[in-house]
Amino acid sequence: MKKLKTSLLVLVLTSSIAVTNAQQKKDTMKTKEIEGVVVTALGIKREKKSLGYASQEVKSSELFGGTTNTGNIASQLSGKVAGLNVTSTSNFGGSSNLVIRGIKSLGGSNPLVVIDGSPVNNSTTSFGNENGGFDLGNALSDINQEDIESVNVLKGAAASALYGERGLNGVIVITTKNGKGKQDDSWGVTLSSSVQAGFIDKSTFAKYQDRYGAGYDPSFYYGTGPGGKKNANFGEDASWGPEFNPNLLVYQWDSFDPTSPNYKKATPWVAAKNGPLKFFETPMSFINSISLSKGSKGFNFNLTYDNNLSNGLLPNSDLRKNTISTKINYDLNSKLHATVYSTLTIQGTTGRTETGYNDNIVTGFRQWWQTNVDLVALKNAYINNVGNPTVDNNYGNVTWNRISASNGRPAFWNNPYFQRYQNYSTDDRTRTFSYVQLTYDVDDHINITGKLSYDNTNLVFERRLAEGSYPQRFGVSGKAIGSGYHRYDLKRSEINYDLFANYKYDLTSWLNISGIVGGNVRRNRQSSIEASTEGGLIKRGYYSLDNSKAPLLNPVEFEATVQTNSLYATASFDFNKVFYLDGTIRRDVTSTLPNGNNKYTYGSISGSVILSELLKTQKSVMNFWKVRGNYAEVGGTADSYQLKYSYYTAGYFNTGNGNINIYRPQTILKNENLKPQRSREFEFGTEVHFLRDRIIFDGAYYDTKTFDQLITPDISAGSGKLAAAINAGQINNKGVELHLGVNPIRTTDFSWDIDVNWARNRNKVVSLEEGLQVYQLVGLVGGASIVASVGNQWGDIYGKDYVYLNGEKVVDPTTGYYLTEKNKVIGNVQAKWTGGIRNSFRYKNLSLSFLIDVRKGGDVFSSDMYYGLGSGLFPETAVDGYRTNIPILEGVNPNGQRNTTPVNAAAINPLEYGNNPYDGYAIVPDKRFVYDGSFVKLREASITYSFPKSVLANTFMNEAKVSIIGRNLWIIHKNLPYADPESSQMGGLYSYGSSVGALPTTRELGVNFTFKF
Repeated sequence: MKKLKTSLLVLVLTSSIAVTNAQQKKDTMKTKEIEGVVVTALGIKREKKSLGYASQEVKSSELFGGTTNTGNIASQLSGKVAGLNVTSTSNFGGSSNLVIRGIKSLGGSNPLVVIDGSPVNNSTTSFGNENGGFDLGNALSDINQEDIESVNVLKGAAASALYGERGLNGVIVITTKNGKGKQDDSWGVTLSSSVQAGFIDKSTFAKYQDRYGAGYDPSFYYGTGPGGKKNANFGEDASWGPEFNPNLLVYQWDSFDPTSPNYKKATPWVAAKNGPLKFFETPMSFINSISLSKGSKGFNFNLTYDNNLSNGLLPNSDLRKNTISTKINYDLNSKLHATVYSTLTIQGTTGRTETGYNDNIVTGFRQWWQTNVDLVALKNAYINNVGNPTVDNNYGNVTWNRISASNGRPAFWNNPYFQRYQNYSTDDRTRTFSYVQLTYDVDDHINITGKLSYDNTNLVFERRLAEGSYPQRFGVSGKAIGSGYHRYDLKRSEINYDLFANYKYDLTSWLNISGIVGGNVRRNRQSSIEASTEGGLIKRGYYSLDNSKAPLLNPVEFEATVQTNSLYATASFDFNKVFYLDGTIRRDVTSTLPNGNNKYTYGSISGSVILSELLKTQKSVMNFWKVRGNYAEVGGTADSYQLKYSYYTAGYFNTGNGNINIYRPQTILKNENLKPQRSREFEFGTEVHFLRDRIIFDGAYYDTKTFDQLITPDISAGSGKLAAAINAGQINNKGVELHLGVNPIRTTDFSWDIDVNWARNRNKVVSLEEGLQVYQLVGLVGGASIVASVGNQWGDIYGKDYVYLNGEKVVDPTTGYYLTEKNKVIGNVQAKWTGGIRNSFRYKNLSLSFLIDVRKGGDVFSSDMYYGLGSGLFPETAVDGYRTNIPILEGVNPNGQRNTTPVNAAAINPLEYGNNPYDGYAIVPDKRFVYDGSFVKLREASITYSFPKSVLANTFMNEAKVSIIGRNLWIIHKNLPYADPESSQMGGLYSYGSSVGALPTTRELGVNFTFKF
C-alpha cells in the first residue's frame, strides 16, 4: 500500500509541475502580494504572512461543498488539515473526536472551539463505559454549517496561548457569515435543499459462514421434540453447533410461536435466508435551509433557519433538529459599532445507538449469533405478538434465544425488534449560544471592545426497559432487572465577559506596533440529576419515576461552578513588512486549584521573516517565501472537586427508630496541593509560493513537552481509597506537518487544483508517578486494556501475547498449545501518519472534486473478532478441518526445534466454542485480535453544475446550482476484517483502538439544490 500511494503521489505531483510549466506562458495573471487575512485568537484578524506560527484555514466551500451534510462539523474536517486527526463513530447522531498535534494529556486532548472569538462547549455527552453505553454526540453538532464562513485551525501553543489554560490542545476558530446585499436596500435570499441516503458498505459488517448452526459444540443437546426430532440449541448464542443438513428436520425457536407458520413444525436445518443485514434500514436525511441577508453601509443582517430530519440504520431511530440563527452588525455612529449573534438549536432524538458490549444488538450480530436465525421471521414474530402482549408470549418479546422448549424467556438476547421498539431511548436537547459586542473607536490608533457571550445547553435523556426483557443492569442502583425507567437531566452553561483594547501605531516609516490589552472573566456551571425506578415497573408500559415497584433511591445530583479570571496582552512588531515579531502574555486565576497554585502566567514569542522580500527573489519563480519560529508555554487546570471531599447520599437505612442517610463512599484520595498542568513547545516552519501561487508549500516542525499531568492513578485499596488525584508524568510530542497546494492548469474555461495534507506525530510517555510504570486509560472487552506506559507512546494496548523465539511463536511441547505471557505491549492506537489529497476540477460551469483520506497505522483491538471467531460466526471458522482436526500449530519449541506436538485434546476440548487452537479466545492470547487500523478512503466526492448567468438573466434568481454529493464512498484499503477501522465506540478515550459492536459504515449519496435570489 505504501509503495502504491507513494508512486501515485509522485506521479500526480510530477505531472502537475510539468503542466504548470506548460501553462505558465499562457497565464496572464499579475503577480499578487500575499495579503490573505485570517482570523486568529480572540477573533483578531491578521495578515497570514505576518504570523510566526502554523495555522490552516478551511473555507466553508471546501468544508461543506464537496460532501454530504453529516450534521457534525468536526467529521467534515477529516483529511483537510495537516496535523488534525479526526475520529468519527458510526453511531446515529454520534461523536467525532478531534486531536491536534498528538495526545498531550494522559486523559486525552480535545481542542478548544471558538466562534467569532468566544469559546463554546464541545464536550462529548455519553453514558456508560467500555461494556456499554449511549453516545449523545459532541456539541459541535449543534452548530449550523450554513452560518460558517471559515474554520481556522490554530495548531500550536504560540497560536493558542491567548486562550490560556484552555488552549493547551489547540483551537478551532470558527468565523460566522455576515449579511451581504446590494446598496438598494434589497434582501438577499438563499434556499438550500438536500436529500441524502446511506447504503451499507458490506465490507464493514460481519460476513457469516453458512455451514454450521446454533450451539456450543457440534451436537444437538437441547432435547427431543415430538416425533423424535431434535430441538435446535436455541438457548445458546453461538454458531459452533451441528453442521447444516437440508434433509434434517429440527424444532427451532419459531416452532414454539403460535403466530408462526412453523408452529409445532420441525423445519430443515439450513442457514437462514435473511441474515442480520436485513435488520438495518436505509438512512435518509432531508435538510432544508433558508437564509435572509441584507447589507449596506454601516449595517448588515443575516438570518438563517435550518431543518434536519434524519433516520438511522437501526429501526425506530430518528432525529429532528431545528436551528435558527441571526447576526447583526450595526454602526450606532461613526465611532461606536455593535455586533449581535445568536443561535438556537432544538433537537429531539429517538433510538440512539447502544454502544459497547452489553445489550448492544450489533454486538450480538457481530459476536453472539446463530446463523440459522431468520431476521424476517423475527420481525414477523414481534409484529404478530406485540399487539396482544401476555405473560405466555413474554409481552411480545418472542426471541430466537429462548431458554428452553418450555420457557420462552430470553437466555441472553431479546428479539432485536422488541429491543429497538420497546427498549428505546429518547433525548431532547436545547442549545443556545449568543454574544453581544460593542466596539468604540477612541481614535485612529485605539479601539475598545466589550463583549458578553453565553453558551447554554439543557438535555433530558430517558431510557426504557420494557416488561418481558432479558434482565440487565439498569438505573441508579445498577441492579439487574427486567423493566424500568431511567432519566438524566443535564444543564451546562458558560458565560464570558471580555474587555480589551486594540492598538496600532506607526512608530517610524519602517516600524509598526499593534496588539491588544484586556481581561476575561469566565464562569462555567454544570448541574445534573439522575434518577430511576427500582425493582421494576408497577404498571407495564408506563414510564415514570412514580411507577416504581420498590422505593426510589435518592437521585444522584451533581453541581459545579468554576470561575477563571484572566489578564492578557500582546504586542506585534512589523519591521518594514519583512520582519515580524510577536509576543503574548496571559495570567489566569482559577477556582479549581488551591490558593498559591491557582495563579499562573505563561506566554509566547514568535517571529517570521519574509525572505522573498529580503532576497528580492524573482517573482515569476518564487513570489513568496517566509520562515517562522516560536516558543510558547501554556497551562491546564484541574476538574472540579479534586481538592476536598464531597458527599452524595445513596439512600437510607431504617434503624427501627428512624431512617439514617447512607452516603456514597469516597474512592478518590483528594489533593489540596495540586498544581496546574504545563506545556512547552517550540516550532519552526516555512511557507513558499512558486509560479505566481501555482505551487504553495507550507511545512512545520514542532516539539512539545507537557508535564505535571493531572491524573488519578489506582492506589492500594489498603489505603481506604482506590485512586488518588496527583500531578505526575510528562508526555513529549514531536512532529512534522506538510501542506501542498498545486494548480497545474488554470485557464478561462478550465482549472485543476490539488491540495495535499500530511502529518506525522511521535509521542512518548516520559514519566509517571514514582513507582508507577503503567497507567490504565480504558479497559477493553476481552481482558486487554489501553494504557500509558513509561518509555512508550501514549495508547499502548496491553494484554496477553505469544512467547517468541527468534521472531517465531513458541509452542509448549507437552500440550501443543502456544505459550503466552501476560501484561505485554501488543499494539498502539496512535497513527504513524495521516494525510489527505483533494483534487478539484472546473470546466466552465461544471465542477468535480474528490478527497482521498489516509491513515497509516494505529492498531485496533477487535472484540468482535475475539468473540466472533470463538463463537463460529465468520467464514474462517467453517473451512474444512477447522473445527474437527486436531492440529499441529506452526512454531518452535523452547529449544528452537520445529514443533511436532499435536494439540492435547484431552486437556482442553478444541471442538467446543472458544477453544479452537488457532482463534479461540479462551486459548489464544489477545495479540491474535490486534489489527492494523490503516485505511485509505474515498472520503468525499461531488459534481456541481452552476447555471450560467445568461440562463438566469430573465428570472428572479441570481444564482442556481445543483450538486450530486457523496461521502465514505469507497474504502480503498483496510486491514481490519468485517469492520471500519475508523468506527469508534464513543467520543473521548473511547474513540481509540477498540472495535466492539459498531454499526456498519454507510456510503452516503445525496443531491443538493441551492438558489439565490
